[in-house]
Amino acid sequence: MTRALKLYDGLLSAFALIAGALLVWLMVSILISVTMRNLGLQPFPWLFLSGEYGLFYLTMLGAPWLVRKRGHVHVELVTAMLPARAQAWLSRAVAAACVAVCLLLAYAGYELVRQDIARSNFDVRAYFTPKWWLTVAFPVSFGLMALEFARFAVGPARMHSGEAGIHE
Repeated sequence: MTRALKLYDGLLSAFALIAGALLVWLMVSILISVTMRNLGLQPFPWLFLSGEYGLFYLTMLGAPWLVRKRGHVHVELVTAMLPARAQAWLSRAVAAACVAVCLLLAYAGYELVRQDIARSNFDVRAYFTPKWWLTVAFPVSFGLMALEFARFAVGPARMHSGEAGIHE
């Protein structure tokens, strides 16, 4: 089991690194595009498209890692005022609700991928790109986020510390 957890952790870290690289690519692609326009040149069609896809994938690939690190925005003003037992219960209930929402979105994403493959849907702009190449990120990302939220719902760590907001 330990090996599987290490592989899983490595996968999340790899996704986060790819998301970071995509962020750098977004900066570079915008710089190239603006420079080309200022020189009176037409930017390459793939430049804009790669930026759009990069923004999408950076969000989808980075989100599970962000859940793991408790990096999502949440307000702890209410949890900070609760007694420790109520705080723990509320934190786990919120994490369980997040699991349910992520599983629902992962299933909807799976259905979208299935339909895109069955219908041979393509994203037709600068190039013909199979749509499932884009939509496959939904079930993968939301499935991994469900696993991460589940760790907070049933594991020893809590999502909310009760520290932020009131003690700052």
